[in-house]
Amino acid sequence: MVTCTELESLAGVAGNFQAVLKNQPRYILPDKCTACGDCQRACPAQAVNEFNLGLDRRSATYIQYPQAVPRAYVIDRSACLGCGLCEKVCLAGAVKYDDQPRLREVQAGAVILAPGFEIFDPSHLSSYNYGKSPNILTSLEFERILSPSGPYKGHVMRPLDRREPRKIAWLHCVGMRSDREGAHPYCANFCCMAALKQAIIAREHIGPELDMALFYMDLRTPRKDFEKYCVRINNQGARLIRSRVYGVEPLSDSGDLRIRYITEAGEPQEEIFDLVVLSVGGVTSSDTIKLARKLGVRLSHNKFMDTQCFAPVTTSQPGIFSCGFFNGPKDIPQTVMEGSAAAAAAARLLAEARGALVRERVFPPERDVSQEPPRVGVFVCHCGLNIGGVADVPAVVEYAQTIPDVAYAQANLFTCSQDAQNLMVEMIKEHQLNRVVVAACTPTTHQATFQDMLRSAGLNKYLFEMANIRNQCTWVHQQEPEAATEKCMDLVRMGVAKARLLEPLDYITVPVNKTALVVGGGITGMTAALNLADRGFEVHLAERKDRLGGNALRLHTTWRGGLVGPRLEDLIGKVKNHPQITVHYKSLVAEVSGVVGNFRTTLSRHQVIDHGIVVLAVGAEPYRPVGQYLYGQDPNVLLSLDLDQEMAEETHRIMEAQAVAFIQCVGSRTAERPYCSKVCCTHSVESALKLKELNPDLEVYILFRDMRTYGEREMFYEEARNQGVVFIRYRQADPPQVEPGGDGKIKITVTDHILERPVELAVDLLTLATAIIPHHNAPLAELYRIPLNAEGFFTEAHAKIKPVEATTEGIYLGGLSHYPKPLQESVAEALAAASRAATVLSRDFLELESTISRVVDENCDGCAFCVDACSFQAITLLEYMFAGKTKKTVEVNEILCKGCGSCMATCPKQGVYVAGFSLEQLGAQVEAALG
Repeated sequence: MVTCTELESLAGVAGNFQAVLKNQPRYILPDKCTACGDCQRACPAQAVNEFNLGLDRRSATYIQYPQAVPRAYVIDRSACLGCGLCEKVCLAGAVKYDDQPRLREVQAGAVILAPGFEIFDPSHLSSYNYGKSPNILTSLEFERILSPSGPYKGHVMRPLDRREPRKIAWLHCVGMRSDREGAHPYCANFCCMAALKQAIIAREHIGPELDMALFYMDLRTPRKDFEKYCVRINNQGARLIRSRVYGVEPLSDSGDLRIRYITEAGEPQEEIFDLVVLSVGGVTSSDTIKLARKLGVRLSHNKFMDTQCFAPVTTSQPGIFSCGFFNGPKDIPQTVMEGSAAAAAAARLLAEARGALVRERVFPPERDVSQEPPRVGVFVCHCGLNIGGVADVPAVVEYAQTIPDVAYAQANLFTCSQDAQNLMVEMIKEHQLNRVVVAACTPTTHQATFQDMLRSAGLNKYLFEMANIRNQCTWVHQQEPEAATEKCMDLVRMGVAKARLLEPLDYITVPVNKTALVVGGGITGMTAALNLADRGFEVHLAERKDRLGGNALRLHTTWRGGLVGPRLEDLIGKVKNHPQITVHYKSLVAEVSGVVGNFRTTLSRHQVIDHGIVVLAVGAEPYRPVGQYLYGQDPNVLLSLDLDQEMAEETHRIMEAQAVAFIQCVGSRTAERPYCSKVCCTHSVESALKLKELNPDLEVYILFRDMRTYGEREMFYEEARNQGVVFIRYRQADPPQVEPGGDGKIKITVTDHILERPVELAVDLLTLATAIIPHHNAPLAELYRIPLNAEGFFTEAHAKIKPVEATTEGIYLGGLSHYPKPLQESVAEALAAASRAATVLSRDFLELESTISRVVDENCDGCAFCVDACSFQAITLLEYMFAGKTKKTVEVNEILCKGCGSCMATCPKQGVYVAGFSLEQLGAQVEAALG
């Protein structure tokens, strides 16, 4: 990873690019910087903190945010005084004032563009008066205020007077869904949900007395489980006010803010707030536009990447892929998913070169220490001033030398530096050390580094213990150096007490079956299968019906107007004819055994498949509202896909109709199905435009609750209104009433949201935009041990960072069975699932941690307490014959076990323990702490 780097130029063709990168100077060398923070503490210069968006200040020597990668400081030369103090205090010698820009040539087979976006600047929207009062914030500024690492350490305060607000307003769609004053016509996709989240968190910080008002046009929360946020915030007493605010006025005396808006009834209102948050969207930066022009990739009208629904991460230039907000407005889960999708598309191009640049690290043979008495080495880290500035490190080293079984002890300036590790390897060999204790920072970030150092010295990596004397001592006792020093000694003594009892552990590796099983033969399943097959992996594709295609067989066009049929037939042909893909028709999953890398699945037609991973893409189906809105009673009441077919065939009733209507949210966003199906609003608007194209004089009505044409789909909504499509908003508590009318018409009665009175419509055709509901996924979920959400869709491991991975390792999710989504997103999700699956299939072996549960069979009585306690379903109850009697015991699956210790904590007979954390080892630590 190279930071502070720009793409200067790109030449060549797909598979053989020559890129020139321009690396801007950091003035602190990241390979030497240990992030001790001494330079920052010494720096007298101050500058505006860009990360906190100007709400506080930072030093000229800084790390932008706590989780920065690489974790290394940088000097802001525009704010630097040139005093030289940082160089003087840097014991690692990392400061380099004369650092210069450098050009670097890189050979690449593919390029992925992920330049992100910048926040819309509302300062030129005069009606909001942003910049004229510090109490008018953008949503990103308020996000930083809410953050524990933000300018106010997570306490919600007004920037003007640091007073806790009692009344906050969020204004949605600032700079978005508008063509005035330099705003943008599209919807930014993430703003509504961000505002809801911020309101909930602000209430948690301040308390139930907080008055929350959210001013919105349409509440757009179409992603999985997002609708539940709307319900939650309603239950918390937030005021959701459907209105676009036309004025924010600072009141000079108090810092309060007057908001002017018009209600749905057309009445002007004024209200005073303590704080106003402008929910701004994202835009493509000018630098990104320049980059796109430099590479010759085609952009859309709104300056996003111009991609196609069947190739959502592929640009107009071969070998160049794109992902994230640059492809169009989206939120974090879809951005992360698209990142994996772009990696899959690039990996397909580079399949023949896979592994060509991989260099395996070779360690020397490990020394057998089983017959040696413990010889512990203790290495104490100064960590700059983080430890050495508080505790007396030489005194800690001197004390360590007095502890029984310690054969050697020394201090290091920075133990994690490569020089220090090389020296430690020499000391281990010179002093024949067979256990190592490092007293430094947290094992979370550095344990793996030190374990590799042990292996380089010829020791088993599990003969290592870490004493966290920074996080657990000097950071929390900075004002008590003597007490901190004494506590460091205690922690080192505890570490040695455990280390002397450590034993070498065998490294656990399991072979990987490089075959994939994809369940579901729709567009998602076929896309995932084809990507994996094109990368050289054998794929079995199981489809429950007698043909491939799934729901896409009934789709005619994408939301961008592209024809689905030809692309679908092409995809089916590639899958059927691919030598690496075996298609199993009329096949369901009947039995499953095994774990990641080694599954065995039996299909309903008795085929047995051994495979390393699973992709579940079994689709979903439209809700059929029999008995509602005359569906099933009147042949002129259709579902959306039925209307598509009628329009494609230009049937008589389509061409002769005088008036048609759509009713949105039929069966969705209800107590039974509290989710949005995401595709319905766009689909209905598309259909309305198509109907207007067939018959410009046709009356078209769309009855909706919120129009969720998110992202660039907003332009279709605008076009439909311009074409004369009439949009009538209805409330959930007052849905449209449908009954038979005269002359074969359908009579619809709905309360108009502007007139606030019932309106009667007589239409020839009524289309119901119904919910997407899952198939009966419970049997499949049980077989593969993965959970479903309350509505029956498969649940991912983590909504943001693992959006296509199931909670069971080796199982990946995609398409409608995961949650409702449009075709373009299903294709991207299929590629993402293939990308994550390939991280397993591309390995010969899976390396597992050895610090997992071990069973002491002679102590285990088979009570099964541990079976119920295991969150990972890694423990199985067994019975076997022993001395003529039936003996019960348990068995631990090494692949599933994560070493959490729940089993060890619940066992009343000491029949199970976690290797490396035995009762004797932990007990020795406790005794050392007490002694």
